[in-house]
Amino acid sequence: MAWCKGFLFRSDLTSAIVTRAGLHLHSSVRGLSNCGLSCSINALLQTFAATTEVEEMLSRWQPSEASDENNVPLELKRALEAMKDKRQSSPHLDFLNCLHEHNICRFTNHDADEVFHTILNLIQKQMSDQQIAAEIKNLYKIDVEECTECEKCGNVHRTPNLFLSFPLPLHEDGNTLMDCFRMFFKPQRLEGSEAFYCVKCEKKMPSTQRCKLVSLPSILCINLKRFRSTSSCTRKLNTKVSFPEMLNMAEMLPEEHSQVAERRYRLYGVVVHIGTSTMGHYTAYVYSTDSKWYYTDDSCTRQVSWEEVQSTYGGREWYSDMAYMLLYRRLSSEAAQGANP
Repeated sequence: MAWCKGFLFRSDLTSAIVTRAGLHLHSSVRGLSNCGLSCSINALLQTFAATTEVEEMLSRWQPSEASDENNVPLELKRALEAMKDKRQSSPHLDFLNCLHEHNICRFTNHDADEVFHTILNLIQKQMSDQQIAAEIKNLYKIDVEECTECEKCGNVHRTPNLFLSFPLPLHEDGNTLMDCFRMFFKPQRLEGSEAFYCVKCEKKMPSTQRCKLVSLPSILCINLKRFRSTSSCTRKLNTKVSFPEMLNMAEMLPEEHSQVAERRYRLYGVVVHIGTSTMGHYTAYVYSTDSKWYYTDDSCTRQVSWEEVQSTYGGREWYSDMAYMLLYRRLSSEAAQGANP
């Protein structure tokens, strides 16, 4: 490993050796060179490439010749197409430069989940075909409803909300994915300075706040909230989080969500963070169209087993690979019937 500007990244020396050895030249996944601390974007591009639904939607979009300069959906479309041509050494360079113009600056550390949201939001803003833009958003959109009930009069205030990635909190001492979901949906009592204003009582009252799941998307993106901020600093939780390859959401959530959550998913992408809250490196595991798992570390790629993907659960040293974002694809009804929970 090498150090640069307070950021930890894998040296391109290993990548060059792997490239010369031809280990990734004949696979369905190609590497992406690190163009100045671009590892978070490289990892995300690998997951976008594995999300074939996005590429299909972008392929139906016919942008005009007068498309705005620094158009993120256009450069993403071009980057995903160029990634198929393994003769191109840096098929994502124009995409990186485009993001730079939208404050995802080159040679700067970035949080992968924040970049993910920025890309999806810019697609909504810049895409000329708003129908396709809405399709891309709906691919990831998780609808929830925040319900706050006054403990005195029982009045319920409902606020609709949506996520593009599920922000799951973590326990300090180890978690299963079910633990994280149950913690997210656990009712919270609001009192004292946090009491909620009840329009019926016309004053702040002790209340109970719950989050209700309304709908789940075709692509379920999960953000494991490993970074915890306090008034003085931000620290990373290296705690273990185990997650399944096949996900039955009905088993993950409390019973009141079971009707909405009767959905089964298969894991196909894991964005990994290595390091601390102030310095780190991103890599990715992707389940490709050839039904094999691959590990991508910038320009270095190799085929791996599911057991190696499981090594990203965490709970080890700070420099170990730790899952930060999980991407699950909903199974068709036929596939779900034959899938293990």
